[in-house]
Amino acid sequence: MEDNNTEHTVVIGAGQAGIQVADSLRTEGYTGAITILNDEPVLPYQRPPLSKDYLNVDSPAAPLPLRGPDFFTAKDITLHASAATAVDAEARNISLADGTTLGYTHLVFATGAANRPLPCPGATLEGVHALRTLLDAENLEAALSTARRVVVIGAGFIGLEFAAAARARGLEVTVLEFAPRPMGRALSATASEWFAARHRADGIDLRLGEGVAAIHRDGTGLRVQSTTGAGYPADLVLYGVGVVPRTELAEAAGLATDNGILVDSNLRTEVAGVLAVGDCASFPNAHTGTRTRLESVQNATDHGRHAARSIMGQQADYAEVPWFWSTQGSIRLQIAGISDPRDEPVVLGDPSGGKFSIALLRDGVLAAVESVNSPADHIAARRLVGRGITLDAEALADPGFSLKALAKAGIPIPA
Repeated sequence: MEDNNTEHTVVIGAGQAGIQVADSLRTEGYTGAITILNDEPVLPYQRPPLSKDYLNVDSPAAPLPLRGPDFFTAKDITLHASAATAVDAEARNISLADGTTLGYTHLVFATGAANRPLPCPGATLEGVHALRTLLDAENLEAALSTARRVVVIGAGFIGLEFAAAARARGLEVTVLEFAPRPMGRALSATASEWFAARHRADGIDLRLGEGVAAIHRDGTGLRVQSTTGAGYPADLVLYGVGVVPRTELAEAAGLATDNGILVDSNLRTEVAGVLAVGDCASFPNAHTGTRTRLESVQNATDHGRHAARSIMGQQADYAEVPWFWSTQGSIRLQIAGISDPRDEPVVLGDPSGGKFSIALLRDGVLAAVESVNSPADHIAARRLVGRGITLDAEALADPGFSLKALAKAGIPIPA
């Protein structure tokens, strides 16, 4: 590796993953120049609270910064407020929207993901919102202040987080989900059924197996026509039907993509000097044996740390256990590991009390744990999942069983 003082690492994207790359490079002793390209006109901020705390009626509507105000100066990191428009991987330079060109030694794509468009007539009408950026959240906050009836399209994390926040404001909330259960891509059927019942008990009209066919202007409001032919009046419509990785720039530069920018276990692409991290990266998953693209803060930050070490010349396979969370009203969902529909669910605790976990066994091995308002279980699960621990379903179901106790019983825990 050449002298750090002659190097320049450029990070495209100022989200969680991109900021972590730069921060970890300095922690690892990198002395070269670091530039982060920020395509939003605000300082880097945390995205997860936009669908949770930011929209709560009792919370101040202010973005939470990813780092403090003095971070970039203290770490000698340049935050360049411009988007990248083209990458010449052979010449190792980047063209920017402001007309400048940057050369690089190392380039990190941290371009994240974009909302999947809503594929129906009326999707672009005024009053139809997506939620991804601070500007989206500000527009929603303003719309919520005068709305009475809300229709949410999609019962994933974002849709249900927003639905719970809107319901807490006393609004009428209808959620349309084409799939047969909520959060079906992320949760076991057991957990999905509990969440469906809980949200309905909280007054949300959750309609499963019912998608959207069209959105129409109806007087001063909107009317959402569902795939069943039913119509739902709304002052505000929010859709959350998944995301797509932002790979256009990488593809134009000649990088291989397939539901994300393809990287190896060191998060390097096949093009020399170029890496990809976070939501935009498809990486070899050490726990599933397949390629994976994850959308989570944990994956973004852990990718950022690993990419920095990779740039510094360290060779190690990325093998962090994935974990996720979602706050839906008073419900705190935390997941360790990645479940599969074929996994055997074992309920730990009493779901009727609103505090329990579901252990998911794959051929007898603990593959994932879903925890509801049970942070101690989640912390223990993060230590246990991925260890190849064989467990007996009957023993797990015993009222005296404790994940926390199991995690303390001599199971090796990474530093």
